[in-house]
Amino acid sequence: MKGAQLLYRVKNRVRLPLHFFKILNHNKQKFECPVCGYEGPFADFRNFGGFRAHAQCPKCGALERHRLQFVVMKDLLNDTTVVQKKMLHFAPEAFFRPLFAAKFLKYETADLSMKDVSHCVNICELPFPDGSYDFVFASHVLEHIKEDTKAIEEVRRILAPGGIAVMPVPVVSERTVEYPEPNPNEAGHVRAPGVDYFERYRKAFRKVIVHTSGEFPEKYQLFVYEDRTRWPTKECPLRSPTAGARHADFVPVCYA
Repeated sequence: MKGAQLLYRVKNRVRLPLHFFKILNHNKQKFECPVCGYEGPFADFRNFGGFRAHAQCPKCGALERHRLQFVVMKDLLNDTTVVQKKMLHFAPEAFFRPLFAAKFLKYETADLSMKDVSHCVNICELPFPDGSYDFVFASHVLEHIKEDTKAIEEVRRILAPGGIAVMPVPVVSERTVEYPEPNPNEAGHVRAPGVDYFERYRKAFRKVIVHTSGEFPEKYQLFVYEDRTRWPTKECPLRSPTAGARHADFVPVCYA
């Protein structure tokens, strides 16, 4: 991990006690976190992409993408025909582990490098038989995978008929930009996905529904407030500039 990335992570993980945070930010706009129920101002956030306003819940640490994914998944998990089955969770986030474990009859996790998982596997070469799972969740994974078509096909292969895969990626470009090699300053990203990236899913799945930030209540603050006109930068030299200060996020739901 690069020194700058490590510094960003440390700063973003340092959180004031909630009552102090609320006092110091009492003039900021108030929101509600759908993950933990916190109500009040959200914290700003900085990483290799730049500064993001109103990004992080100061109580549970959920970012814009986590909150959007949570509300989408909550709707999906209300379908009892979905949850009485077997789920595989790639690169499992702490926010979602207890939710999924409680909802699914059988819940398993997977990653190539994380230690606290059920399966240490390469998403491009999964050791599971065809139709092994009913639900797959892999958030912000495929932007790290050069052979992403193979990974998508593998996820589709291990899904049972009628199964669902939720595989969000960070949409940071108008159209997808492929990098010649992984960018260490972007946590090893091999591309800057655009909305067109989800067309790759449509080649493998029967149906793909893409949910966006604007579909849900404003109180959850599901948009990314980020100045992307400053791109490209030293950290992100291949990202294209994008107009606007508020950007939608996306959650694709893929049906086998």
